[in-house]
Amino acid sequence: MEILVCVKRVPDTAENEIEINSDGNDIERDDLVYSVNEWDNYAVEEAIQLVDEHGGSVTVITVGDEESEEVLRREMAMGAEKGILLDDDAFEGSDGRGIAAILKGAVAKGNYDLILTGAQADEGYAQVGGMLAAMLDYPYASLVNMIEPGDGKLKVGREIEGGNQEVNEIELPCVLSIQTGINEPRYVGIRGIRKVASVDIPTMGASDLGLDAGSVGAGAAKVKRIDYFVPEMGEGAEMLEGSTEEIIDKLIELLKSKGGIK
Repeated sequence: MEILVCVKRVPDTAENEIEINSDGNDIERDDLVYSVNEWDNYAVEEAIQLVDEHGGSVTVITVGDEESEEVLRREMAMGAEKGILLDDDAFEGSDGRGIAAILKGAVAKGNYDLILTGAQADEGYAQVGGMLAAMLDYPYASLVNMIEPGDGKLKVGREIEGGNQEVNEIELPCVLSIQTGINEPRYVGIRGIRKVASVDIPTMGASDLGLDAGSVGAGAAKVKRIDYFVPEMGEGAEMLEGSTEEIIDKLIELLKSKGGIK
């Protein structure tokens, strides 16, 4: 099984103090610590486990600049055989549709049975996987937390509302967006990172993918962010202090005084 996993380099929220930039249309990105998107890490781990059990290879791919190589190498140290960097000035400012179009061009250059993405990335749109599937005319499933390969098909479990589980059969090739919790991503040590430090990672631009540069990037984006802000804190918030028992007693009294309980 030849598997392509789409990954993204994102700000590490555990390591950064996120602030809005002066223009109010993005976060302040200077001096941020970056890492691989959490959901993508689960997708890579699932791909590696599938190949370990059923054979094949795993390729990781990202749309970004030269700094995004570190994310690809980290996932290659994890166990992916190959990495592909999609880097072109024309890609800058692409919306979700643009990113999906860029990835589609890369998919056409390979022969993949399965394409995995994380369920969502840092901006929370959860859109690229579904858009990519639509552009490829491949079947698609989101929030996947179980994969069982069959003969030319997969049995996939999905997390749905209320904590319920839905199981579907989906034909290959297909696109799946992977939910966290499907597995436990393996630890990546320094030795593994050093092992792939000198591995060649090919870079592909718009012309390599057969893309018109004007069809992607900021100029072609149909969705543009116009504002970015931290919501104002609501009035009336009250922090309860004390031991657990004291906080429980105070909370009960507050609920009674507000008519929540009798």
